[in-house]
Amino acid sequence: MEQQKKDFARMLLRIKAVKLSPRQPFTWASGWKSPIYCDNRKVNSFPDVRSYVKLELTHLVLSLYPEAEAIAGVATGAIAQGALVADQLNLPYAYVRPKPKDHGMGNQIEGELHPGMKVVVVEDLISTGGSSLKAVEALRGAGLEVIGMVASHTYGFKVAEDAFKEAGVALHTLTDYDHIIAEAASSGYVSSDDLDTLAAWRKDPAGWQ
Repeated sequence: MEQQKKDFARMLLRIKAVKLSPRQPFTWASGWKSPIYCDNRKVNSFPDVRSYVKLELTHLVLSLYPEAEAIAGVATGAIAQGALVADQLNLPYAYVRPKPKDHGMGNQIEGELHPGMKVVVVEDLISTGGSSLKAVEALRGAGLEVIGMVASHTYGFKVAEDAFKEAGVALHTLTDYDHIIAEAASSGYVSSDDLDTLAAWRKDPAGWQ
């Protein structure tokens, strides 16, 4: 598992999925400002990395949740990854919107899953955990049993760890912030100034400016 985290972190750096912008920080959905952004959507454009993610997330589901009866992806970032995993496992698939559509059928869950199904949620990235757990809430509200979540990457914030614990959702990821930064530092992907900025941000991500 440790080698996997290093390997995937190295892949994300290779395809330049990790972006640094200390002077013009990114704004996350949570409202937090951040000098770093991990764009896992880029994975879909690189066949070797896309295949790696598909197979490794599939292995996580098989090893941890062999009883899974369906896969649900979180829109929009994990729609593709969730579909790839579901296809590999030959399981039913749906994806979950942040909120119900305001037109048409008004669906929040797109696809056909039945109440009582044991579902594994696939996510691309975990920051505060808010959007991921909203998807879990929607699935549970539809009568589905969420047995766990697998994701490509997590920032490992305590606020997210606490939120997942409170929601009773087990989370397993292919890599995490610490491994990405370690690989970025050892490869020269980030400068010493960048590392200082990232360290300051990590201490207080909610209050960092």
